[in-house]
Amino acid sequence: MKKLGIYIHIPFCVSKCRYCGFYSHGGAGEEEKTAYVESLLDDIAEYGRIYGRAYEVDTVFIGGGTPSILPEGAVSAVMDSLRGAFNIQEDAEITIESNPKTLTGEKLLEYRRCGINRLSIGLQSFDDRCLAALGRIHTAADFVDNFRLARECGFDNINIDLMFAIPGHTMAVWEDTLRRTVALSPEHVSFYSLQIEEGTPFYDMFLAGEIEQIPDETDRKMYHRAIDMLRQGGYEHYEISNAAKPGYRCRHNLKYWSMEEYLGIGSAASSFVDGVRFAEAPLMEFHENSLADMAGEFVFTGLRKTCGIRFDDFKALTGREFWDVFAGRRGELAEFFAAGQLVETADGLALSEAGIDISNAIMAVFV
Repeated sequence: MKKLGIYIHIPFCVSKCRYCGFYSHGGAGEEEKTAYVESLLDDIAEYGRIYGRAYEVDTVFIGGGTPSILPEGAVSAVMDSLRGAFNIQEDAEITIESNPKTLTGEKLLEYRRCGINRLSIGLQSFDDRCLAALGRIHTAADFVDNFRLARECGFDNINIDLMFAIPGHTMAVWEDTLRRTVALSPEHVSFYSLQIEEGTPFYDMFLAGEIEQIPDETDRKMYHRAIDMLRQGGYEHYEISNAAKPGYRCRHNLKYWSMEEYLGIGSAASSFVDGVRFAEAPLMEFHENSLADMAGEFVFTGLRKTCGIRFDDFKALTGREFWDVFAGRRGELAEFFAAGQLVETADGLALSEAGIDISNAIMAVFV
């Protein structure tokens, strides 16, 4: 059977962070949450009737928003519905996203009981001033308490989300966050540069001159410092913004970067199934990929992985030889090859660490 990843979107938060551009909102009442979960269960059953017999599910990712804001019974109901509608592998990777101050021992034990085996916690920073600036509801101490509680409840696969280039951020503060993260020894670390996105409070504050962006040079120094410190701590840098201990790469997210199939269920959730990209309301996208779409997306997503792309995988996906499709792009790539930013082997292409800094310029050649 073909393999499928499933993403479940929970759009609720205690309050929306100042930088967040994702489809989510804070302040929802219990009635709204209950109604949403009931609708979600109906959608799961319907999608199961469409795809349940054709696929075997090897990853599940419950994201948001803040899924851990829901009562544990609601999360269990989602998992029970998924198991009833789909053939979920016994060794499937099943992740739930969470934020500190929304986790309890009861919730964590119920997650384990219903089969969730991977926990992602949004720390962002160990500096309380940075957390306040971002609009986070927790402190560093809250995070440490929740992390230790998760370990006590049996979670042996935990991701920590970090953010750098926050307004007012310094290298010393960032290095302290990295040191304290490595000392806790999570299995996986995601680290992202703050992006000031239109439609967020940070964007309005930026336009009003209330905050300043970190200079690009500082942003890049912070990024490479993270890679160095995580490698020294025993982590493999396997994707532009992700590092993991051996054996703990995020199998679900690798689907996105490898053009594998995944089904999104819930408000604004996106899917890629049978060469078609579609999204739930309010996005309402439906696009059947052409050969050009498949080729461009294969490169654009695949080059995010530090191992890069393989020509054999490209041919298996498109039925064409890589350089037959992109022969006209070699001239545009010459400067990147010469500078060592894009590396070609007999098997494929990969970005060097220097190439990651200008990855958008390189990837744009293939789109």
